Amino acid sequence: MASQDWFDKDFYQVLGVSKDVSPADLKKTYRKLARTYHPDSNPGDAKAEATFKEISEAYAVLSDPEQRQEYDQIRAMGSGARFTAGGAGAGGGFEDVFSMFGQGRGGARYDDADDFFTMFGQGTPAGFGTGRFGQTSGGFRGFGGPTRGADVTARTTLDFITAAKGDTISLQGEDGKPFKVKIPAGVGDGQKIRLRGRGRPSHDGGDNGDIVVQVAVRPHPVFHRDGLNLRVTVPVTFTEAALGATIEVPTLGGDPVKLRVAPGTPSGRVLRVKGRGIQTPKGTGDLLAEVQVVVPSHLDAAAREALERFKEVEPDENPRAELMAKARS
Repeated sequence: MASQDWFDKDFYQVLGVSKDVSPADLKKTYRKLARTYHPDSNPGDAKAEATFKEISEAYAVLSDPEQRQEYDQIRAMGSGARFTAGGAGAGGGFEDVFSMFGQGRGGARYDDADDFFTMFGQGTPAGFGTGRFGQTSGGFRGFGGPTRGADVTARTTLDFITAAKGDTISLQGEDGKPFKVKIPAGVGDGQKIRLRGRGRPSHDGGDNGDIVVQVAVRPHPVFHRDGLNLRVTVPVTFTEAALGATIEVPTLGGDPVKLRVAPGTPSGRVLRVKGRGIQTPKGTGDLLAEVQVVVPSHLDAAAREALERFKEVEPDENPRAELMAKARS
């Protein structure tokens, strides 16, 4: 960060603290803000990430007693000073800064850079870029530390059972070398898995970036996810639904379970099997079996005759009466 930023940025305002804030209160405020705006808590939110960088920069300077003292001294000069080249129409140069100490254009000239750095206890210009003014990797000493390496994005498509049960798979990195990824049980379509420190290295000794694996999950021909629950549609015959029956229902990657269909069960009724859904460290879902009454498409003569006899004795009820009443209301 160039020294000009120390004139332009009010670190106290960025953190929302007073200029006499104590170190303890400063740290407490920073931690609260960092939790709120940390990129891991706001994935994909560029504004939150920018705010996080600003508060990290401000805290890095104000939490260091020496830097805070230097910052307060420089800010006391006033935001009008500018470290820019001189010339017609340009903003103030080095002379504007020194004139505030009685060293105006008619006085002593600080043409030697040693004089400028000595004023701030920096010694010779060799100190420039070594952790104070003009530091090239992370701004002023301590701001954010060295630059973190870039993240690398990878993609994988999983079958439904692998995503539900979890597994360890191999992917190929940008360098062509394979790497392993542990797929947690219950990962969903569109979710991301972050491998800390497995991304690109930092160019100046900072932490490595991450590998971010974006997951796609193939649909299952029978089951679909409903949170941690699994849903399945189970066909039953007219007689099973009318008279009641015990039926078998499939489970994901396991043996079938038996379910009791009560007499008079209509289409759309959901029967629940506890604990046979998606199992994760955070909880286990259920299997939700939705009954679908199947009407026979072909009847032989005996079946048709039997149904005709049933029609003569079936209850005189109109299943659409409630529907029609609601439509008229």
